[in-house]
Amino acid sequence: MRTPTPTLTRQELAIMKVVWTLERATVRDVFDQLRASRPVAYTTVLTMMKILEQKGYVTKTRDERAFVYRPARPRQQVIGGMVREFVDRVFDGASRPMLLHLVRQTKLSDKDRKALLRAIEEVDE
Repeated sequence: MRTPTPTLTRQELAIMKVVWTLERATVRDVFDQLRASRPVAYTTVLTMMKILEQKGYVTKTRDERAFVYRPARPRQQVIGGMVREFVDRVFDGASRPMLLHLVRQTKLSDKDRKALLRAIEEVDE
């Protein structure tokens, strides 16, 4: 059995995207959203929501007959942590090689290239 990681797995991230979008969601809400795009079992969603609560990504409160889950961490904070972990793990903490890889491997339109250059200039200011 794998040891649990503090970062999100692919399934956990899919669930968190739904919870962030809805801002408050029951297991049924998340199940219905996920089921619209791919097959998933209700019990799997229930289990994953419990894991997300244990990891501190969601909080739950009882609302009549169902638990309502809310994000415990903002989306940008979680994504930022995931990106930092990826850069640390894959690029030994250096973001430049990752950025160069992305620029070289992605077909950027002129509009995207200009937007990227503007973003870099804004950071340098």
